[in-house]
Amino acid sequence: MNELVKVVVIDGHTLVRYGLIGLVGTEPDLEVIGDSGRRAEVFGMVLSERPNVVVLDVSPPDLAGLRVARDLRHQYAELGIVLLAPEGQDDLLFSALESGVSAFVAKSAPTDEILAAIRHAAVAPTSFTATGLGPAMSRRDHSTTQTLLSPREAQVLDLLGQGLSVRDIAVALSVSISTAKTYVARLYEKLEVSNRAQAIMTALQRGLLAPKV
Repeated sequence: MNELVKVVVIDGHTLVRYGLIGLVGTEPDLEVIGDSGRRAEVFGMVLSERPNVVVLDVSPPDLAGLRVARDLRHQYAELGIVLLAPEGQDDLLFSALESGVSAFVAKSAPTDEILAAIRHAAVAPTSFTATGLGPAMSRRDHSTTQTLLSPREAQVLDLLGQGLSVRDIAVALSVSISTAKTYVARLYEKLEVSNRAQAIMTALQRGLLAPKV
């Protein structure tokens, strides 16, 4: 018979904490061995109870839970750490990824996702999982690309999307053909493409150009 996964629950919201305890307690392979509403108590509990997984809440603007998670990871390399946070917190998700926790789950997630995160943390504590990680990364890449494009480069992209040649772009912007070529080359470099077709396709995929209707 496999050993039970020992879980400690830390959440400052009493109802949420008791709900998690009740949820975990119904699972035959999981066992809550400690809980607290104070994050500072988690270190003593980990030291004395030796849990496999700690479930820890973190809520903006107070990111104490994230700092506690980082300290736990630094001290206990094989400890499973699950962060519970409000939904739609992309920045917090990426901070959790960088901190080395095992899983990041929205408090509004279905119960099976929360339980899956705990089980993942128990067997792969150093491997990160998070529902919605893919879409979050796409949003970050999109935002980064938009930030990288200067207003002039965004204008050049729009003109390329309209089908203008480099010569026509030079006329539209009242610059020399050489300068227009430089703008286009810089745009290609930032989009990591080598021609107009690739630039337009990439821009459409990243939402930098509106599709023609």
